[in-house]
Amino acid sequence: MKKLMIGIIALAISGTVFAGGSKDQAKSGEVVYRRLYTQEVYSLNYLTSANAVDFKAFANLVDTLIEYDKYGVVKPALAQSWTHNADYTVWTFKIRPGVKWVDHTGKTVADVTAADWVSAARYVNEAAHASSIQYMYDGFIKNAGPYFQESGVRFTAEKSVESGEYRSLNEYYAAKGINPASLRLRPEDIGVRAIDTYTLEYTMETPCIFFLSLLSYGSFLPVYGPFLDRVGENFGQGADTLLYNGPYILSSFKPQQEHIEIRNPLYWDKDNVFIDRLESLYNAEANKLTPTMFIRGEVDYAEIDPDLVTQWLNGETTKSLIRNSPPDKSYAYFYMFNFEPRFDAVYEPDNWLIAVNNENFRQSLFYGLDRLKALAVLDPDAPESLVNNTITPATFAVGAGKDFVQYPAIKPITDRDSFKPQEALAYKARALPELRAAGAKFPIKILMPYNPSVVGWDKESLVVEQQLESLLGTDYIDIIVEVGPSTGFLATVRRSGKYAFMKCNNGADYADPQTWITSFREIDNTYNFMSHDPEKMVDGKPSINKPPATLRTVNQYYTLVNAAKAITTDEARRYTAFAEAEAFLINHAIVIPFSIDTYGYVASKINPFEIQYAPYGIPPYRFKGVKLLEKAMGNVEYKAAYERWKRERETAIAAAGR
Repeated sequence: MKKLMIGIIALAISGTVFAGGSKDQAKSGEVVYRRLYTQEVYSLNYLTSANAVDFKAFANLVDTLIEYDKYGVVKPALAQSWTHNADYTVWTFKIRPGVKWVDHTGKTVADVTAADWVSAARYVNEAAHASSIQYMYDGFIKNAGPYFQESGVRFTAEKSVESGEYRSLNEYYAAKGINPASLRLRPEDIGVRAIDTYTLEYTMETPCIFFLSLLSYGSFLPVYGPFLDRVGENFGQGADTLLYNGPYILSSFKPQQEHIEIRNPLYWDKDNVFIDRLESLYNAEANKLTPTMFIRGEVDYAEIDPDLVTQWLNGETTKSLIRNSPPDKSYAYFYMFNFEPRFDAVYEPDNWLIAVNNENFRQSLFYGLDRLKALAVLDPDAPESLVNNTITPATFAVGAGKDFVQYPAIKPITDRDSFKPQEALAYKARALPELRAAGAKFPIKILMPYNPSVVGWDKESLVVEQQLESLLGTDYIDIIVEVGPSTGFLATVRRSGKYAFMKCNNGADYADPQTWITSFREIDNTYNFMSHDPEKMVDGKPSINKPPATLRTVNQYYTLVNAAKAITTDEARRYTAFAEAEAFLINHAIVIPFSIDTYGYVASKINPFEIQYAPYGIPPYRFKGVKLLEKAMGNVEYKAAYERWKRERETAIAAAGR
């Protein structure tokens, strides 16, 4: 599962760019998009990188089998067409003939063929290459996971012999108790094969109705095998160690200086590429400089710090320049209750255990949290645009032509505001005698850490503390806001269970509701530890026993999830079942849905509704189909365009479903 660090992910349009009107550009007639960047690329090896900074760098260089339009409708790309068998275990793609691989100078190297995806699959699943996105094959593509594991054993054995630790592979295997005959899988056993020059076939481990959405990741991009063999471990280290078949070619790659991408003149769909040149220039102070530079007409894009938003919205010269960013549905945020507290005794973990296992107590916080007040820290003008009533965001997944959050079981949750002060107080009244009978001490201490490196989280935490304590009373709860480490926060705090109540997030990998349940999985749950596994160790201690009432609730949820996962070929039934499972989790206040992600306010000459819409993978970082506007899009224009886009998307999705 990808878990890109909070604050790293940014849309491709979220870089700072110089205005597209330099003297050189005026002479040449080129449309040039110039941006500043502050964080350098880690690797251009798209077959191994799971880093969003890298996604932005290679998203426009190599095409996917399928792509998305601005409404999220799947369209042909390097695959002209595709079919699947009755149970979705075999997917067959007809590759577009005549597409060329070119080098960084634009010279033709080879034709793109089905074999290029076979080469990619074998590279990704070879453990020696340490691909961070191999997980997109594991459990999906037949034999990919087992082959990856076996190749890891072979790789470790070979390195041990090379280092002189063992004299031979057989000696290593004997010492480790490994039967070499058990390492039986070979690269050709991975379920990816070229039927002929332009016919590609994927065989699934199990039926996969949403397989097309997996193709949005670098691990499913093609690679020309002979070139890969020639450059070896240098693949993706520079412009000359890549080949290109996408809309742009990386003509210059100078770390901490510049990345320059130019239009690929041999691109198969060049008529839909409207920007001639993408220039990324390094500047460590870009985020501080660009607002003023935008006002002066020196850049086309600037992120506006939350502390400046009100000033910009009210300023005579700036109010027509600033707009919201579209909500990012690739990440969802929710407040979690920790069912296995591992924090210090001063915060009374045993007392918290009594409270968190009482559903009425959880419901009092669920209905007592004023999300609008908390989210106003990030968006003082329209905090309601960030609210997420469900775990799976609206417009994220569409099944049988209908948005997941509109399926019957979850629609009432989608349509309501969970902040209901009177209900919160009623649940408090029911919880009090139950908690006293269980031996709880009041007020209930609630340890709520935050990561200081995440902009606005400190202020949001204080708002949540003051708002909940004011409503429910400091005689009932005592929320303790504590600053956590700025690095290693996930490992130190969340995965170690050192919190009571905290905002967590999850990122999506593919277009199916199943991608969102990983936060609440039955095995190896490192979010809120609601599952019970006595063999699991957390912070050096075994799993904490759950009371019968909690176990009944949790086990019923997993029963619903497993029933939904078992429905593999009927999309409407599958979505209906997942909606029932998610609604159950929310209705029992195991989690409090909070918000979707945001990139805040920007000043921009990019129309965000021209970007390919897919809240996972590389599509949001692509410039194909995007044009530079003559002037900035203001917030009034943005809001109208957003409402229009939502209406048009609903129509487009319904038409695609038919």
